[in-house]
Amino acid sequence: MQEKIAVIGGGSWGTALANLLSDNNHEVYLYVLEEELKESINKYNENTIFLKGVKLNKRLKCYLFDEYKGNFDKILWAVPTQFTRETLLKFKKDLVDKHIIVATKGIEITYKKFVHEIFEEIISVKLSVLSGPSFAKEVAMKKPTAVSIASFDNKEARLWQRIFSNEYFRCYTLKDVVGVEVGGAMKNVIAIATGISDGLGFGNNARAGIITRGLREITRLGLKIGGELETFMGLSGMGDLVLTCTGELSRNRSVGIRLGKGEKIDDIIESMKMIAEGVYTVKAAYELSKDLEIEMPITEEVYKIIYESKDPQQSFYDIMKRPLKEENI
Repeated sequence: MQEKIAVIGGGSWGTALANLLSDNNHEVYLYVLEEELKESINKYNENTIFLKGVKLNKRLKCYLFDEYKGNFDKILWAVPTQFTRETLLKFKKDLVDKHIIVATKGIEITYKKFVHEIFEEIISVKLSVLSGPSFAKEVAMKKPTAVSIASFDNKEARLWQRIFSNEYFRCYTLKDVVGVEVGGAMKNVIAIATGISDGLGFGNNARAGIITRGLREITRLGLKIGGELETFMGLSGMGDLVLTCTGELSRNRSVGIRLGKGEKIDDIIESMKMIAEGVYTVKAAYELSKDLEIEMPITEEVYKIIYESKDPQQSFYDIMKRPLKEENI
């Protein structure tokens, strides 16, 4: 069944998902901030800013945020976490009681909120979240991908499952919105840590150790705020973590590599067109861990490297010299 869908946010991920929905024969309208981006998609079927080199479905049409008419029942939200609140306030009156799926990952710095919590504060919606091991470029190139769709209402999750799924994009449903959001946000922080390790030349053993103990930190936080253990073993947990910590297309891992090689975070951010959410998420996660009294040593050291200019090599040795303990703690 063909649906009319608005995609709000024209970064690489929003564009890739809008293209996927167009491939599924839905009527898709992509809303972006940049006039240049609107022109490149409508004229050349390519997002030349965030997804260069990938041809998009010719049926996909692009508009500016200011052109949004509000006549959509189904909406995909792909606005970066740190801009979600202000953008949501602008769109608020047109989003009430709609079917919305969030594809954004991260934790808001100012209020330490996950994206579904920001929505709950501002408007009443039927909300779902989508997450999992899924580089935007590979999805846009129609490479096989599997993700999780979570909603507090199973009916909503199954609705979006049918809308998104095709021969190259498979969706699984679950109810654990909190766990899916925690996994999607925190894997970016651990990916920065693995990148720093790679940049320092610490090798494969170190990377595997960081991923495994990083999963323990993610699980610890997730369980504390209401997530379910099984979620962290699934696509939006371990699956997304492994991809982001090892894949060459990972922006967060790339940031870490550059930090490990001695570059300054301000210079790295200035040189990037796309946001590496982990840079901001780590600040919110670090502060949240202190509020909740949760031990998250990898997160803490990444925070200190980025926000306190701590020497990356010293951070790793400080982790290795922590008091000895049992593994499953």
